[in-house]
Amino acid sequence: MKRSAALGGLVALSASLLVACGDAPDNDDSPKANDDFLPCMLSDEGGFDDKSFNQVSHEGFMKAVEELGSESKSIESNSAVDYAPNLENMAAEGCDPIISVGFNLAGDTVKAANANPDNHFMLIDSDGDLDADGKVDAENLKPVTFNSAQASFLAGYAAADYSKTGKVGTYGGAPIPSVTIFMDGFVQGVEFYNEEKNKDVKVVGWDREKETGSFTGSFNPDAKATNTARQVLGEDVDVIFPVGGPIYQGAVTVINEEKLDATIIGVDSDLAQTDKKIAPMVLVSVLKDLGSVTEGAVMDVSEGSFDTTPYLGTLENGGVSLSPFHDFESKIRPDLQDELDAISDAIKSGDQKVESYLD
Repeated sequence: MKRSAALGGLVALSASLLVACGDAPDNDDSPKANDDFLPCMLSDEGGFDDKSFNQVSHEGFMKAVEELGSESKSIESNSAVDYAPNLENMAAEGCDPIISVGFNLAGDTVKAANANPDNHFMLIDSDGDLDADGKVDAENLKPVTFNSAQASFLAGYAAADYSKTGKVGTYGGAPIPSVTIFMDGFVQGVEFYNEEKNKDVKVVGWDREKETGSFTGSFNPDAKATNTARQVLGEDVDVIFPVGGPIYQGAVTVINEEKLDATIIGVDSDLAQTDKKIAPMVLVSVLKDLGSVTEGAVMDVSEGSFDTTPYLGTLENGGVSLSPFHDFESKIRPDLQDELDAISDAIKSGDQKVESYLD
């Protein structure tokens, strides 16, 4: 739940000042931040307790903050109109680095970076190239993107293999590239499974050719998320792939209310671990190594080594991956994991193509 606070009345603000208990030992070689070092992070509407995208990003951020023993600010935006003033206030308070978490923050983050050239910015889930000229639009901005289509391809293959009804489904928070890239990969994985196994598993919720599908309109676990999940699951879908942070909760609600024999595939985080109460219904998750990226940004700025070279997470560099099957290890087909490993190797080598907007 978000808590109202100061900062223009627009945001929920949590500031942490971590103070060591007692005297530090003389031989403490852990890194320390300067007194004026103030790393800051801004989320989209999902909030830092979404058990997914924002939460994992924030955990990595806070890991670095705790290691450095520094003050920090973490701000949750209530709506899109909050982005610009939140970023302006962060820059005015001397925040460095400023990490924006989410594709929807791209425009305001680029503007803030250009207006504050002495600050270091990181933008998660956008290439920072708003004018599509092939260049990042601010020299002090590090864009971070993930080729989630690759890991989602594996998830689609696994979903098709596990489905008993022959129908799997997906829905997203919004039709933006950082969401539809999951859905594109998922569909391609199902298609590949059908080719390999001579099956005809259907995908409900996303047409990759027409680029149309089922979306909730936000990244909030609201009634629209539940209704969208209900529509998809109502098509006899027994494996569902919600893409958009906490909107997976809509699928959980429907599965529980209607006592469906259906499973969920998580995104961004290992959902069976971040939301353990629903682990028995989480088949697998598509992971993005968000925590390492945000932790690294804070540490690099503290050490004066921040690099604005764009980062692209892939299967090959470990930026994206498929989680363990956890509770479903004994329920999946015995050969499935070996097949997924072989497909993963083929994707890494380039022998198996997975299309995405990043191509």
